[in-house]
Amino acid sequence: MTYNSSAMKILYVVDARSPIATNWIRHFAKHGNEIHIASTFQCELDFPIKSLELTPVAFSSVKKSSQRPGTASARTVGLRTAIRHWFGPLTVRRASQRLRGFIEQVQPDLIHAMRIPYEGMLAADAYTGIPLIVSIWGNDFTLHAPSTSMMSHYTRWTMQVADALHADCERDVRLAHEWGLSADKPSLVAPGNGGIRSDVFYPAEKPIEEPIIINPRGFRSYVRNDSFFKAIPLVLAKHPQAKFICALMKGDAQAEQWLRELNIAHAVELLAPLPHFEMADVFRRAQIVISPSIHDGTPNTLLEGIACGCFPVAGDLESIREWITPSENGLLFDSTNPQSIADSIVTAIENKNLRNEAAGLNQAIISARAEYKQNMQRAEEFYEEVVR
Repeated sequence: MTYNSSAMKILYVVDARSPIATNWIRHFAKHGNEIHIASTFQCELDFPIKSLELTPVAFSSVKKSSQRPGTASARTVGLRTAIRHWFGPLTVRRASQRLRGFIEQVQPDLIHAMRIPYEGMLAADAYTGIPLIVSIWGNDFTLHAPSTSMMSHYTRWTMQVADALHADCERDVRLAHEWGLSADKPSLVAPGNGGIRSDVFYPAEKPIEEPIIINPRGFRSYVRNDSFFKAIPLVLAKHPQAKFICALMKGDAQAEQWLRELNIAHAVELLAPLPHFEMADVFRRAQIVISPSIHDGTPNTLLEGIACGCFPVAGDLESIREWITPSENGLLFDSTNPQSIADSIVTAIENKNLRNEAAGLNQAIISARAEYKQNMQRAEEFYEEVVR
């Protein structure tokens, strides 16, 4: 294997529809590296790469290629997740044979698999000795790994095989060691998408005075949107002028049913999927960003909302506490409890001083820990360390 410190031949094993993945990969593509992608889903890219290979795994070939992650209906998400947990690992071995052939063809300097299920599992099973980095995306350990015995097996195997780890929170570095990653292997903690593009995600010129709350999470199996929607009438009882924006939910039958049953349609706007960077303008319309999840690392949309000046209220998780100190720069709640969610939103609406003080703290945190260029420089150095 040859290595040039100014450029690398990098193979990414990813769901290349994901803006999280493409935001990361785009940096290396634009900085002179030779990029090859093995995508588990059909995709279209808006930046040039050397080659693209489709490597379906865990039934990814049956999903609409144009569908972004997080845009499926609530019922579909739950059913699909359960099926993939039980039967997805059974598809890894066959898919890895195809990936191994692509690896032998490309002969990359480095392989980076972005998340454990199922891209990391696939790359670990196809391991040929070329340095392998595996990224952890939020709930890989807390939700997916313990779901079935086969998911546990492949998660542990992936951590044993990986040469290095990228995680978006310190908690997942600790959990990676518990799942088999050797303590002497290098790790990088940085947002999964590389971080915040400050030229895109920045605060509005004037603070938002209207109580507008945005939920950017869409439908995911680990996001308690049922609790969130039930919290809305509790908030409206105290602040009837409050408005709620829900990303990735327009036309969803479950969301529309909740609007009817809870009589809250007048206060809720369901958004269709938008290009990633256009979400910045939506965030700048809002006063509060909410993340009602029960499994998470560092949600990229939460950081983006914070960067746009939104006050964060989120589920009380160990990983979230790495970013939010309650009653200092945000509020935390029990994502399973609508009253807890409502109380946090009401507190945020009614406490202007807290919001103003948090805004300054949060901008400093984003600048110090989540800025895209800074983190991608760290990622370049991390790649060099792993290859050497």
